[in-house]
Amino acid sequence: MRRLQAFKYELRPNGEQARQMRRFAGACRFVFNQALALQKANHEAGGQFIGYVAMAKHLTAWRNGSETPWLKDAPVHPLQHALKNLDRAYQNFFAQRMAFPRFKKKGKRESFRYPDPKQIKLDRANGRLFLPKLGWLRYRDSREVLGTVKNATVSCIGGKWFVSIQTEREVEPPVPASSSAIGIDVGIARFATMSDGSYLAPLNSFRKHEARLRRYQRAMSRKVKFSSNWKKAKARIQRLHVRIGNVRRDYLHQATSAISQNHAMVCIEDLQVRNMSKSAVGSSEQPGKNVRAKSGLNKVILDQGWFEFRRQLDYKLAWNGGLLIAVPPQNTSRTCPACGHVSAYNRRTQAKFACVACGYEENADVVGAMNILARGHRVAACGEAVSQARPARARRAASVKQEPTEATESGAMPLRAVGIPCL
Repeated sequence: MRRLQAFKYELRPNGEQARQMRRFAGACRFVFNQALALQKANHEAGGQFIGYVAMAKHLTAWRNGSETPWLKDAPVHPLQHALKNLDRAYQNFFAQRMAFPRFKKKGKRESFRYPDPKQIKLDRANGRLFLPKLGWLRYRDSREVLGTVKNATVSCIGGKWFVSIQTEREVEPPVPASSSAIGIDVGIARFATMSDGSYLAPLNSFRKHEARLRRYQRAMSRKVKFSSNWKKAKARIQRLHVRIGNVRRDYLHQATSAISQNHAMVCIEDLQVRNMSKSAVGSSEQPGKNVRAKSGLNKVILDQGWFEFRRQLDYKLAWNGGLLIAVPPQNTSRTCPACGHVSAYNRRTQAKFACVACGYEENADVVGAMNILARGHRVAACGEAVSQARPARARRAASVKQEPTEATESGAMPLRAVGIPCL
């Protein structure tokens, strides 16, 4: 089994190397923006899309031209990879996966990549890394690099430089250490509620630093734009944002690692976080409603990192031999797990679930997690696709056949082939 994995380290460059990295990042940003402007001008003139090969010829002209001779000082492979990034951004836009490419701004996501592994040398014994036109750089050797080096990406985050080394290696097909299955319902009051009744409390990293961030931003607004004091205030805000993100990622990594190591199958809701966190302001012709309340809800959703939680669960379960199943989210918190009755009146409050048909009572988030697990079993057994599944009506979902499944929750009865539609 082939595994691609990235190992990230903090670099310790000297003054000259730091200046060179800023120049290289600026050169890659210039090439990206120049190519994007050329694509837009070509489109307005009625021309066809310029592919990477044709755009690379323009890069050669820019490097040899009299207007931008400083592009020769930067390594050519990172500049070429900037064109590949633009080409990939256009392909994602054409496939309706991402928005239209935008121009890059100075000081925001500064990075460049060395795609040729032959030019990268790693000397772990002395804690240093060789990159073209930068020489040997010191780095903080926090863990061993496993596998064959494929590429290296240098980035600046919060005023510090980091290198992410992607490797490739062959590993044995993973076998899950556990045979249990669990359903997870993400929410606001409880970050993640499990079908066994346990839950993870929300961290709310942004909320804990929000007052300080507001104070820093207010101080920055009083400075003269682009002055030395303004840049210092901006750097302080950036460092605080980096701290907020690091705390959130650390919490999510600990949670997803524990879940993926203790369960063979994890079922979650197929939530469209981007749509759920859209602004409700609307337009001047059609203004939105409850804008302030929706803004607060969006802030909490993004602060908890629902999408990152799912992304980490996905690859960690794959590495551990487990399975992640996303199920349709319709009526998961309104369906009674005891009798199957579906009604909005079953959940009269945010936390309380009480079935109006049979009287079953439980925490609403736990009920949602139990229904998510039941749907996950049907998806695993019947091959029910999330994109084709319909909202549950009464007790019937979109499944049409029943097959046995191996992964079951501890203490629960396994699914069996009974020759009737899934319930």
